[in-house]
Amino acid sequence: MKRETNLNPTMKDVAQESGLSLATVSKVINGLPVGKASRQKVETAIKKLGYQVNNYARALKSNKTYSVALVLPSLKHPFFAYLTDELTKCLMSRGYRAVLMITNYDPDAEQKSFAMVRSNKMDGVIALTYSPDLEVGDSISIVTIDRHLDEDIPCVSSDNFRGGELAAKKLIELGCRKLLFMRITSRIQGEPNKRCAGFESVCQSRNIDYETLLFVDDEPEEPIFQFLEDHIHDGEFEYDGIFCNSDILASQVIRFLSERNISIPDQVQLIGYDGIIDRFTDRYVCSTIEQPIAQMAETAVNILLNPDENTTGANVCLPVRYVSGGTTKE
Repeated sequence: MKRETNLNPTMKDVAQESGLSLATVSKVINGLPVGKASRQKVETAIKKLGYQVNNYARALKSNKTYSVALVLPSLKHPFFAYLTDELTKCLMSRGYRAVLMITNYDPDAEQKSFAMVRSNKMDGVIALTYSPDLEVGDSISIVTIDRHLDEDIPCVSSDNFRGGELAAKKLIELGCRKLLFMRITSRIQGEPNKRCAGFESVCQSRNIDYETLLFVDDEPEEPIFQFLEDHIHDGEFEYDGIFCNSDILASQVIRFLSERNISIPDQVQLIGYDGIIDRFTDRYVCSTIEQPIAQMAETAVNILLNPDENTTGANVCLPVRYVSGGTTKE
């Protein structure tokens, strides 16, 4: 006898297929914490049966839309793109949609994004913002990346101060004696500012000659390259070690110096920040301080979807590590 196929499997069918309770299946479908093994069993059963969540009924029952806004300035920067990818994966694994809002660093666009979150009754926001006058309001659940908006709003970041320390220590360990820190910075204060502080603290404690060079990101880039040009004399660059606040800036500096026959890393050793990988070569674009992007995304999603008193207003600072990428003398 031919067995009938259930064209509309229910949560009960998923529970029976997985061998788990209906309550456990419900937790997985609604993005609530369960054991890894149980989650895998439920996900396998869902895939086998072709179970589809009725999001409309689910939303009516729970008073949620199961949508989270990701407010970011751009996807042109690899760090933002990698972060968006990881955030989307984390949200999808909990049964949530990621609604991407790109602001292009425009304060008005950032404010309109939050208005859209309210009007569409989204369940929360994970944001990386640059507006100095951004108004969030109390009705929106929010977790920020790298920037403190309010003492009651959780912020997730990498350990930027430690990253600056690691970069300075590594350059000194590899024989550099005149160091340069370069940063293209926002006018908004945030966690990335601590990279410079960590770098300077090591140089000062070890009595190392150093200079810090800060540029604002909404100003022309010409002064950066003019500075580099002005400090090349007779085929030598005045500094033998450079720490850049991003891998993108590091790549620009490497290209500029290389075009002027300054050898990297023989004459100048260089470390960036972020841990960006060239997808064509599957290698780091430079020696770098790697941010734990996947862990940052997972932490932000966990805090947003499972808020409690311990995370309200918390600054969650995640560890970084140094990675050799060919622009230092290992």
